[in-house]
Amino acid sequence: MNLAVNVDHVATLREARGGMEPDPVHAAVLAELGGAVGIVCHLREDRRHINDRDVRVLRDVITTKLDLEMAATPEIIAFALEIVPDLITLVPEKREELTTEGGLAVAGNEEYLADVTRMFHERGILVSLFIEPEALQIDAAVRCGVDIIELHTGTYANARSGAGRRIQLERLRSASRYAAEAELIVTAGHGLDLRNLEAICSIPEIEEVSIGHALVGRALFVGFEQAVREFVAAVT
Repeated sequence: MNLAVNVDHVATLREARGGMEPDPVHAAVLAELGGAVGIVCHLREDRRHINDRDVRVLRDVITTKLDLEMAATPEIIAFALEIVPDLITLVPEKREELTTEGGLAVAGNEEYLADVTRMFHERGILVSLFIEPEALQIDAAVRCGVDIIELHTGTYANARSGAGRRIQLERLRSASRYAAEAELIVTAGHGLDLRNLEAICSIPEIEEVSIGHALVGRALFVGFEQAVREFVAAVT
């Protein structure tokens, strides 16, 4: 399994005081040195952490892959088509949320999302959808023509009991198998840390996990590159 590193929360720390430090681009470079296979950033409509400059510099600097998380809004779509990241991941977005709260409602929005997917494919950009581990959403993703799905692991990560975690893990396991049979690449993310990764790593269909908050928190104590190395070791 591979690790992609989300640098949003480095930018969150920067925005707490304004100015230029810490720079998420610096973190991205250290993440690559630590073994990450890609860098993830979420350009929100309100630019609460990652901003346009960050994405432009990341596009120029990183040598692995750039995964731009985004809402499927006209402004952000136009920006992504200009920047041409390696991958875009369409996610739901609400102004009042602290972080992404669940998967994208693909079912019922296939026509629009299929049109967006075609636009990105015409520029050679891969497309992923961040969805709940449900057959309904996976089937809709297939109809949209996307390349990848990222399964929302937040419900699993936040489960308060062992029984609850086992139920959510089985949902993820079943959804991963179902999506792989539909010839989708399967990735996963949200709420993952060094304590709950092992079970996710036992799901053979999941090829990559995206981790941000827990890794940035660990980096406060051991340094960013070392934190990445620890998470890479946990998933391999």
